Amino acid sequence: MKVVMVEPNKPAYVTEIGNDYKSLHDAVGGLIELIYFLHELGVVMVGNEESKLLGMEGNRRFDDGIVAGPFFICGDDGEDFCSLTDAQCEKYVRQFAEPEQITRQEVEDDMKIEITFF
Repeated sequence: MKVVMVEPNKPAYVTEIGNDYKSLHDAVGGLIELIYFLHELGVVMVGNEESKLLGMEGNRRFDDGIVAGPFFICGDDGEDFCSLTDAQCEKYVRQFAEPEQITRQEVEDDMKIEITFF
């Protein structure tokens, strides 16, 4: 599937990855986690669930926090991940074109645990 890959200290780029768990796992360097910092229907960010615990470098800042380690942006059809459109690829490559310098201390300060009760 066609995704936009965003790695620490690098501009975003379009690439192809498989839609199987191993490919997703390898793309983010570990356990996959959906990250809900983008607010576009049908688009999702996927990162490493343990990135901050593993000491991965800070990648990008969002209003809701800092994402550490690599992440990718892909489509979400409600059941499965899918390719982004060409227009979506262009949009997110532009949005994440400039790498951000994020200190290890900023990443550590952003670590939090959410507990949800049902």
